[in-house]
Amino acid sequence: MSSTTALQIFPGATWTSSDGRHIQAHGGGIIKVGSVFYWHGEDKTHGTGFRNINCYSSTDLVQWHYEGTSLTQQQSGDLGPDRIVERPKVVYNKHSDKYVMYLHIDVFDYHEGKVGLATCDTVNGNYEYHGSFHPLGYESRDMGVFIDDDYKGYLLCEDRPNGIHIFELSDDYLSIVKQVHLFPEHLESPAMIKRDGLYYLFASGLTFWFANDNLYTTSTSLAGPWAEWRMFAKPASATYSSQVTFVLPIGSSALYMGDRWQYPGLPCSTYVWLPLKFDGVDVKMDNAQSFALDISTGESIIPASPRLYKPHSSAAQEAAASDIIASFVFDTSEDADATTVGLQYTIAGEDEKVALVSMDDSEANQLVAFLGNASPQKQAISAFHWREALAKGKHCLRVVGVGDRSDGLEVKGAVIPGA
Repeated sequence: MSSTTALQIFPGATWTSSDGRHIQAHGGGIIKVGSVFYWHGEDKTHGTGFRNINCYSSTDLVQWHYEGTSLTQQQSGDLGPDRIVERPKVVYNKHSDKYVMYLHIDVFDYHEGKVGLATCDTVNGNYEYHGSFHPLGYESRDMGVFIDDDYKGYLLCEDRPNGIHIFELSDDYLSIVKQVHLFPEHLESPAMIKRDGLYYLFASGLTFWFANDNLYTTSTSLAGPWAEWRMFAKPASATYSSQVTFVLPIGSSALYMGDRWQYPGLPCSTYVWLPLKFDGVDVKMDNAQSFALDISTGESIIPASPRLYKPHSSAAQEAAASDIIASFVFDTSEDADATTVGLQYTIAGEDEKVALVSMDDSEANQLVAFLGNASPQKQAISAFHWREALAKGKHCLRVVGVGDRSDGLEVKGAVIPGA
């Protein structure tokens, strides 16, 4: 797999979906149906309170199509405007032929701590909400769901007084059968996978919206014994400023999926996805500005020589005569089937902005989102995916404003992986 022939994942960047907006799917999970990945997550456009559970789809984990809302705000009840609805995880139940969604249901001060349940006949449809409960009478805040090789389902719950529970689910995944294990450590956001007969459980420390050094443990049995908790990212990196929400097995590897929460300013939160490296019980995760992922094998490639380009010298003259925000001239060393560009920018204010981005003389252009920032001088990146072939040689990329929807946006650089 060549880094110049695959689109790139930029951890922590603005990710634009097919609706021209930054993806809002926080605290979520991914389920693969056929050749399509479906991502359900929280809409934080308006902050902490429940707005929607959104659904997106992709065949490459890079380009995402907005499918719509799976659950949306109601006038009252668990899904009302003054409620917390977090951590949606969707699994398929072969006995009922339904998709089952588990959620964290709460109030703003988090004293309720319940599990919510919804079902749907299709993975990307409108889910029917069935209410909330305390699993076996215990609190449940951040939660995850794990399906074993024998299709038995398990609910992973963070219980603030007691620790993390592993509960066995009924055959239809709609109720709790029994507790399998209790971790006394006070951790949250559990995510589990299984590889070669070994269970791996990932979790985060309790530090409010602020990142910490996430941990993992392993066992050959869900009932234990479990190994001592260990770090998997660089110590003191706060897991590269992220919190685990899900781990997705891909081919012979797996992908860490985390949220980079911005607090205050939750609507500006982004996603940190990075490859995990396994060697028996040892798990490591390195940071990367960007990487290409082969979804059939799980192989990932970090570009050896990404190049940063500054706006072309004629950009000021172009901007004076048009709506062009910036233009960049760059060279590619070989033919590319598709290209991802990291657009470095600053923005005045916390409102999300958009711009039209085009390449060379192509009539095609794409609407790209740029998340706002509470610090106007803080430089961020928005990932732009050019889906057409680029021949070896010189190219020109233009960023064009869209009226007041681009006000305050300054694009100051273009990162070309493997250029």
